[in-house]
Amino acid sequence: MRKPGAAVGGLVGALVTAPLIAVFYLAWKLAELPFVPFNLFDWIARVLPGRVLTFGIDSMVKAIRALRVADTSSAAKAAEQTMAVAVFLVAGMVAGALLFAVLRVTQARRTVFPGVVLGLAAGIAAVLATRSLGRAESLPPGVGALWTVAAFAVWGAALGRANRRLTLETPAAAGSADVVRVNRRRFLVSLGGAAATITVAGAVVGAIAGSKRRREIATGKRWSSGHALPNSGADVRPAPGTRPEYTPLEDHYRIDITTIPPVVDGPNWRLKIGGLVERPLEWNLDQIRKYEPLHQFVTLACISNPVGGSLIGTTRWTGASLQRILPDLRLKPNATHLKLSSVDGFYEVVALETIRNEPRAMLAYDWDGVPLTTKHGFPLRTYIPDLYGMKQPKWLQSIEAMDHWEPGYWVKRGWDQTARMKATSVIDTVSVDMMLSQANRTTRIPVGGIAHAGARGISKVEVRVDDGAWRQARLRAPLSGLTWVIWRYDWPFQPGEHTLTVRCTDGKGALQIAEMAAPHPSGASGLHSKSVML
Repeated sequence: MRKPGAAVGGLVGALVTAPLIAVFYLAWKLAELPFVPFNLFDWIARVLPGRVLTFGIDSMVKAIRALRVADTSSAAKAAEQTMAVAVFLVAGMVAGALLFAVLRVTQARRTVFPGVVLGLAAGIAAVLATRSLGRAESLPPGVGALWTVAAFAVWGAALGRANRRLTLETPAAAGSADVVRVNRRRFLVSLGGAAATITVAGAVVGAIAGSKRRREIATGKRWSSGHALPNSGADVRPAPGTRPEYTPLEDHYRIDITTIPPVVDGPNWRLKIGGLVERPLEWNLDQIRKYEPLHQFVTLACISNPVGGSLIGTTRWTGASLQRILPDLRLKPNATHLKLSSVDGFYEVVALETIRNEPRAMLAYDWDGVPLTTKHGFPLRTYIPDLYGMKQPKWLQSIEAMDHWEPGYWVKRGWDQTARMKATSVIDTVSVDMMLSQANRTTRIPVGGIAHAGARGISKVEVRVDDGAWRQARLRAPLSGLTWVIWRYDWPFQPGEHTLTVRCTDGKGALQIAEMAAPHPSGASGLHSKSVML
């Protein structure tokens, strides 16, 4: 008896795992059952050392920028999802190779049973990994776990059956061996065809189901669709090609610790308040909405945003001031910090002193006048001025009062404890196609972009051409003291190749850091430049 070896097992593992991925995808889109490849990838990200995870994040952002992809956050999530599927497929190949190697060494005649055992073990491991993420399930308890284990059991049985079909009984003659080898190849081709059919069908039907579900989501009328921006009458107009001053919701970046955003059941959601409080509380969203609403225009940026990157956006936030909510938490006298925890396992710790001194810190439930979308933190997210997004939990589910500080999710993984936003300025456009002819026969080229320094504001933006002197740009009135500033510099036309560089000064008089530094651990620094040929 000649059994196939590890190489054939790896091939069969891939052919059997591909349809499993498609079936998981279809079940996820149709019935909201777990999509195991994403869950396992998220679990791996949780257990990886912080340095390894940071290296992966930095490498991904660098690769996306090298490919000149405009929307870094969407590209990063697509890359994460692709890697998740690839890792799952490779794991299936390895499992197939190991199973076939063991069956070959043991010369076992019963192959389906060992395959089922392997599948059950893999399914139970997947369930445990998913449970450790602490995600809420929309289905009754246990349904997702049973589905996962059953699917893996069928996958394992398919591996075992394939091994039996590919096993060659010792032939009596060389000619019969040739016939059996042909049959083996035919079986592999048939298996590949069936795998391809199931994979493509599952992916297509799942994609259609997913698109229909997305179309059913109503977001309501946005604030921006019926109101002018507060600085609509400002004298300084953005240079042509400057990014929108007010970021459309669909273009706002999304960076978080999950491959797919957690789906929260709004009507049954409760914000749990515990720890050092006189008595535990549970609030629904309507109770939070009863507080006097705080509306403010905010620019939020990711600490992973490189110099000149797109992980930054501005919109109108609505929510309840944490300062106003604080007395109703009935904190004990020894409470000094609040631990803010999210549905996805993310958490951050903020000092009570910060909240008491900052009336703009808030629990936000609306962006642009409509409820937060799932991917941006529905039903509730936090905002604390002057800090990067790594300090702002989304999908908030609990507040715990504590008598000490402890490192948050990203701080434990080697990122900055304070995460205070650094001043940054970006050249969005050098509008060589929109030259302005002046009355004195000079020609000027509009140059423009954004500058931002958290809650400190921007007092000055300067532009330098090549190694020339710094020239002051004009600043457009900001939407608020928490948003970026649009700047414009009409550059006198100079033929040839030139490099333009921008820098800013924050509202407290501190000049932007010129020394280049990577985003890790405390945010990128350095001056942004753009080269043009005229």
